[in-house]
Amino acid sequence: MNEAVIVSAARTAVGRAHRGSLRTVRPDDMGAAVVKTVIERSGIDANLVEDVIMGCAMPEAEQGMNVARIAALRAGLPHTV
Repeated sequence: MNEAVIVSAARTAVGRAHRGSLRTVRPDDMGAAVVKTVIERSGIDANLVEDVIMGCAMPEAEQGMNVARIAALRAGLPHTV
C-alpha cells in the first residue's frame, strides 16, 4: 500500500449494556455490518480494500484482539485484507 485513503466512515448503534436491545448481537456481526455499509456507501470494489482499521473499547470473546480482521472477513472482504 503506497497511499492510505479514507473512503467512508460509519459506526455501530449504541445500546444499554446488559439489558439493551443489542445484548444478543455479536460484536463481530455488528462490525461486519459497519464494514458492509462503508463498502456500499462508497461504491468501491471490495477487492480493492487492502486494510480495515477499526476501534474497540473492550475487546473480548468473539472479538479477540483483531476485531477489524474478523469483521472484514464476516463482511465478505477477501482473505488478503
